[in-house]
Amino acid sequence: MKDPRITRLAENLLGYSVKLEPGNRLLIESRGQYSLELVKELVRLATAQGAVPFWYVNDEHIERSFLLSVTEEQMNAFTEVHLKWTTEMDAYIAVRGSENAFELADVPEEQMRLYNQIYRKKVHLEHRIEHTKWCVLRWPNSAMAQLAETSQEAFEDFFFRVCNLDYARLSNAMDPLKALMEATDEVRITGPETDLTFSINGMNAIKCDGDRNIPDGELYTAPVRDSINGTIAYNTPAVHQGAVYDRVRFDFKDGKIVRATCNGDNAKLNRILDTDEGARYIGEFSLGLNPFIRKPMKDTLFDEKIYGSFHLTPGNCYDEAPNGNKSAIHWDLVQIQTPEYGGGEIYFDGRLIRKDGEFVPAEVAAVLNAAAF
Repeated sequence: MKDPRITRLAENLLGYSVKLEPGNRLLIESRGQYSLELVKELVRLATAQGAVPFWYVNDEHIERSFLLSVTEEQMNAFTEVHLKWTTEMDAYIAVRGSENAFELADVPEEQMRLYNQIYRKKVHLEHRIEHTKWCVLRWPNSAMAQLAETSQEAFEDFFFRVCNLDYARLSNAMDPLKALMEATDEVRITGPETDLTFSINGMNAIKCDGDRNIPDGELYTAPVRDSINGTIAYNTPAVHQGAVYDRVRFDFKDGKIVRATCNGDNAKLNRILDTDEGARYIGEFSLGLNPFIRKPMKDTLFDEKIYGSFHLTPGNCYDEAPNGNKSAIHWDLVQIQTPEYGGGEIYFDGRLIRKDGEFVPAEVAAVLNAAAF
């Protein structure tokens, strides 16, 4: 029997997230065998709506075999074909249900650098993100349930509750905060081992309300590139290319990360930040707003939306909120500011906006704090 939650999610992805129209060419990329149920429903509904679906079943076990020995020449050829295919598409949905988040952990760094600087940069950062209607989501499986430290059944219930949130309602609730953010010059963030300031003067604030990620729920902008000064200590573990980085701490001077440490391999952390010149500058500042996501699970698509969190992202900026920073990386690192994670404050031009994860201004708090949902 077909799970009606899958049909509802597929309808939301096609109708709300990528706004699929008759005649549109839709590329669906899936990872993991469990994701195929959603892919089948997406293909069925897209075809019924008069669009033309294409599907690409990926697998990180096979991808690992390729990355272990690929040369620069081969990566360029691989990228050329994928880029040609992607340029033919109007919309893109990625359904990621990998069963092992650490499958690429033993791929040498120089091989991952080829992947990031050639394939990922050209196909995804420079084309897919900027020139298609796209949405990326995870798909529940036992690996994700383990990372979330819960049963698979409980995780699936949580997943569908979060992913089938009324995103149109959440979008409307973001409007007062968006206006406030776009009228702000200086941001100050304080908390445990954290005190930093930066400017967002003149930057757009972009609502992430279900049209690019599922789950969603964040409002992002970008700092003026050379304006960040101070220190931040992230309190959420992050998985990056098969490795876990915990307690990442950055010191900034005039926008640049001048010192980076973590509970782990500091040398490897700094090699990521040395990928290119833009990797030591910040491309995104975002506030996490999803009322149903409350704790980290080592999955960026969920963790960056945690209610009461923010992320400050080394690497590439988005064209919707450009600060001029370009990089082959875009690494969302998260600090949670709710009381159980140490609390913290965010100020806009000296005005307290959020304390311990809850918004303070009445015009924002009334519609956006968790109680409103």
